[in-house]
Amino acid sequence: MTAESTVPFPGAQHQDRGFSSVSVMPPRGAAPGFRYPVRGRPARLASPVPLLLADGVAALPAGLTLLGTPLPALSVSLLVAASLLPRPDGVRPPAGILDELPAVCGRIAVTWLALAALMAAYRPDHALSVHILLAGFAVQAAVGCALRGAVHARRRTALLRHPHTALVIGPAATAQRVAAAVLRHPECGVRPVGVVADRPDGTGSLPVLTTGEEVQRATIQNGVSAVLAVHPSVRTEQGPLLRALAESGYVIWEVDTDTPSYGSRGRLAGFPCRRLRMAAPRHVGVGKRALDILVSGTLLLLISPVLMACAVVLRICDGPGVVFRQERIGKGGKPFTLLKFRTHRPADAHEAATRWSVANEHEMRGFCRMLRRTSLDELLQLWNVLRGDMSLVGPRPERPYFVAQFSRAHPGYAARHRMRTGITGLAQVHGLRGDTSIEDRCRFDNAYIDDWSLWQDVCILLRTAAALVRPTGS
Repeated sequence: MTAESTVPFPGAQHQDRGFSSVSVMPPRGAAPGFRYPVRGRPARLASPVPLLLADGVAALPAGLTLLGTPLPALSVSLLVAASLLPRPDGVRPPAGILDELPAVCGRIAVTWLALAALMAAYRPDHALSVHILLAGFAVQAAVGCALRGAVHARRRTALLRHPHTALVIGPAATAQRVAAAVLRHPECGVRPVGVVADRPDGTGSLPVLTTGEEVQRATIQNGVSAVLAVHPSVRTEQGPLLRALAESGYVIWEVDTDTPSYGSRGRLAGFPCRRLRMAAPRHVGVGKRALDILVSGTLLLLISPVLMACAVVLRICDGPGVVFRQERIGKGGKPFTLLKFRTHRPADAHEAATRWSVANEHEMRGFCRMLRRTSLDELLQLWNVLRGDMSLVGPRPERPYFVAQFSRAHPGYAARHRMRTGITGLAQVHGLRGDTSIEDRCRFDNAYIDDWSLWQDVCILLRTAAALVRPTGS
């Protein structure tokens, strides 16, 4: 669960990377991490409510096939409730009913099969026949697809009349090429109005914006509501700019012009694309914090005898100073004091703060080696989680000295601090512990934040628990 390694890391003082290769800078006098002023409220993705209502309404005529069965009202209510359950349809540009047909039919089939199973368990003598199942499925699928098709048609008409204006960020030639392709396909519902690049290249018809003032002016004058990041390196090189736009409410799409596909994420004028979240999802807070409090509080109560035993044995074996306290960087770059059981004594505070690892297992006492190999020395961090300094799952926190070094060497490293740091994380369950690539950890951590879900947290916790059965140390 830890991220410490076994070699020193040479470094220098902290330095703000700025906007890297693209010379887009904040307005004069603005603080780093500035926010772009927004005229009104930027356009958001289409609400899922109309599609959910279409699914719910489709369940009503399908319920007519159940009138001759026991408890028809309850059965119809279950159908409607199942249809209204929110589900991830994917974050993508406007789709059509043909794109959704397999998923819609699959959900309806599962709903009817579940209803049949419940009916058979409750009233075995009145189990739903195959004919009723097929008829109900056919009616609900037909009505549901028709209503969903009407919703999509209405949305496409609205986007043709009022497309989302967008800025295209990336190398000038590539950005102009993508912008031209999008303009040739108005059905995408996106109208590029400018390109953000380091320098004009003399091609393309859209103006090239090279300063923060120009970007700021263009977003206001054109009512920009979306951003297209069109080059793989833009996400890291232009991280501060994209995060400033994302925090101001702009929808950001990552458009890949090099790789064949992003799977089912969606396409824009034929280019694979996906929604890019540069800020932590807004719905993370309540659910994630509730999980942290529930799990950490319960574990602290259950393992308190283990913690007490470890503290007593460590005191006897290694003298006073059982708890190791160290400053780490948490969410938003805010420092906090991380707690661990002390398994090694650095020569001084400077060594503890600036040496990549101060632990030499050959010099440790046997009990200290056991604590590290089983990750029991990390259990005190449950108190950090309960206090709100950390989360159970998230990027591993690092010391200020190394945050400065890694932020300078890896453009996407600072973006890890969009979310609370964690005891374990996606990088750790993929084997990125100890002396492993910081670039790989950074990529996994940002992918975790971009694609966060509560279920993903549960899966990572389960995988971490499974890994503790076969401890390898930290």
